[in-house]
Amino acid sequence: MLSNHLHNGIEAPKLAWSRLPNSEDGEPDTVGLVKKSDESSIDSLDYEVIENYAYRKEQAQRGKLYVGYYVMVKWFFALLIGIGTGLAAVFINLSVENFAGWKFALTFAIIQKSYVAGFLVYVLINLVLVFSSVYIVTQFAPAAAGSGIPEIKGYLNGVDMPGILLFRTLIGKIFGSIGSVGGGLALGKEGPLVHTGACIASLLGQGGSSKYHLRSRWLQIFHSDRDRRDLVTCGCAAGVSAAFRAPVGGVLFALEEVTSWWKSQLMWRVFFTSAIVAVVVRTAMGWCKSGKCGHFGSGGFIIWDISDGQEDYSFEEFLPMAVIGVIGGLLGALFNQLTFYIAYWRRNYLHKNGNRVKIIEACLISLITSIISFGLPLLRNCSPCPEANPDSGIECPRPPGMYGNYVNFYCSKDKEYNDLATIFFNTQDDAIRNLFSAKTIHEYSAQSLLTFLVMFYSLAVVTFGTAVPAGQFVPGIMIGSTYGRLVGMFVVKVYKKLNIEEGTYALLGAASFLGGSMRMTVSLCVIMVEITNNLKLLPLIMLVLLISKAVGDAFNEGLYEEQARLRSIPLLESRPKYQMRKMTAKEASGKRVISFPRVVKVADVVSILRSNNHNGFPVIDHARNGETLVIGLMLRSHLLVLLQSKVDFQHSPLPCDPKGSRSIRHTISEFVKPASSKGLSIHDIRLSSDDLEMYIDLALFLNPSPYIVPEDMSLTKVYNLFRQLGLRHIFVVPRPSRVIGLITRKDLLIEENDDSASMELQSTSVRK
Repeated sequence: MLSNHLHNGIEAPKLAWSRLPNSEDGEPDTVGLVKKSDESSIDSLDYEVIENYAYRKEQAQRGKLYVGYYVMVKWFFALLIGIGTGLAAVFINLSVENFAGWKFALTFAIIQKSYVAGFLVYVLINLVLVFSSVYIVTQFAPAAAGSGIPEIKGYLNGVDMPGILLFRTLIGKIFGSIGSVGGGLALGKEGPLVHTGACIASLLGQGGSSKYHLRSRWLQIFHSDRDRRDLVTCGCAAGVSAAFRAPVGGVLFALEEVTSWWKSQLMWRVFFTSAIVAVVVRTAMGWCKSGKCGHFGSGGFIIWDISDGQEDYSFEEFLPMAVIGVIGGLLGALFNQLTFYIAYWRRNYLHKNGNRVKIIEACLISLITSIISFGLPLLRNCSPCPEANPDSGIECPRPPGMYGNYVNFYCSKDKEYNDLATIFFNTQDDAIRNLFSAKTIHEYSAQSLLTFLVMFYSLAVVTFGTAVPAGQFVPGIMIGSTYGRLVGMFVVKVYKKLNIEEGTYALLGAASFLGGSMRMTVSLCVIMVEITNNLKLLPLIMLVLLISKAVGDAFNEGLYEEQARLRSIPLLESRPKYQMRKMTAKEASGKRVISFPRVVKVADVVSILRSNNHNGFPVIDHARNGETLVIGLMLRSHLLVLLQSKVDFQHSPLPCDPKGSRSIRHTISEFVKPASSKGLSIHDIRLSSDDLEMYIDLALFLNPSPYIVPEDMSLTKVYNLFRQLGLRHIFVVPRPSRVIGLITRKDLLIEENDDSASMELQSTSVRK
């Protein structure tokens, strides 16, 4: 019966497909499915199901029990991804908060005696932490640099880049984030957490790491890129959920920002993973509230509760809020452009001088950041503390060694505070909490906020792109909340209403900058609501996000798209280019196609694989009347497996009978490329002279049902088909000469009878 399946799989294309076009010089078509040979190491992933004989055989042997087991394993892996990402996030936040807490406590203790000694200690601690981060990245895990979101977005788009999901990348991301964020650089740990979740998911999907002998055979269940793609999607959502304690926002982030392919079953698993992360994080925070986690406390994870903020807003406030959206779009677009130019210069000039230059650069930026964050508050005059309000729960000034609102820094009197030190000489999470805080009107002067905005914006632009794990969520919130609070101060002064809170405008400013830079709308809106615990501000957040995104889109692409373009990641965006409407599939396809006959000589296979880098080859056969027909697609990776095993070599150049007794000697898992390596190479295979004279019948191993399009189909339709199905190859063929059938919606509605062995098409009864 399996032979009949194979026979039908080969005969159907013979009837449906037309002849291959002849080349202009009359020679046999040697065609390429790749338009041009790319010398880079970037490869594509095989998300398409290869329905060869091994696949059909395995599917025929699977029953309902195995399908149920397979689904349960996917849910179990989603549980493991949630637990692993949650624990990684707890460890990162615990370490960062403790390093920052010890640093500020020691610095505050020393500056009571000497500000010079305190400055030296502060700079030294930051230098040590940043040096540890950049050293880990440059010497151990180069792929851990940056946020990792553009690379993960490319992976889920079908681009395979070596090294981004390795075990050492995971370790480098975790410990590098601790050093860079704890060292006070103008970057965050949220983007790296997304990459961390993706690495955990990928490692679980492939059963661990073979290089470091951390493999478990019972985890090696998923062998296809499709299954690994689903797991990595769960990991991305888990990373956002862990970073912001926003499980719904994590699901929407995965849907809106990183994935190119989505289905309802995947959404359920992603939602389950995010929920598990939320439970793990909540449990850890409850355990740390008892004081067992040092400086971690209850504020270690991002959550800025402003539920006690502005209760209502008037119609005339919409104008300044719209202005905040415009400012966010302009500053966000400018940020994307500046970081692109600086990163381009780094990538093509500075970082080509070796790892030593990367280390020196990161340490120099750390030194500048420390000087600015410590030195600028010294130049600012202190302000008298406002009248104590018992209901606010805020103490002015803070006791020595503590950091938060109303920091007493270089003040001559006890009842004074330094507003610039309150946001500069602080952790970013606490600085944002201060800017968002309600009931603290007139805490900051416009001069201090403007100074901080200019300096921190410049530091964020320069720091983004260094060889350390770097996220841009929290720095973006810092920048946006600063100019948002400035606008709020102006509104309070002009409108003179008691119910207006500056912290509300700071929140809207944060949302506007993130929208203007990252160009996210739905997911970012939900994340901002979840981390602020204020549903009343939802309409206002939606307003500023829409305005900032529209303004930013008028100038350039989003931050991650710009960085992907800089890294030469060939992303297929959701919308095809306008020029594609005027092009056809034939115009875009390669002019030389490299093809194989059904029975091919081993020497010819080796010669073709060594002479080009194509990953897919049409397989042709001849009908009885001499007509040349395409019978399927053969992947390069499958050919390499056949060459290495040698068990399918034959002496005869004649094709085998699919209905014969010959059985396939391979399973699907043998044809899968490992997720953490480049897989087999033609240069790794050793063949004797006798092997080269043998033949291989490719009929058993090819994909008899690849996707095909007519040559005059518009390139827009081809683009949408290619992206939505996650394809790697599409055949372009001439117009078929005849139609053997027509499938409509009712032909796809399958009804299962009481007898599970028989399946009935509903359309059969309709037509009858």
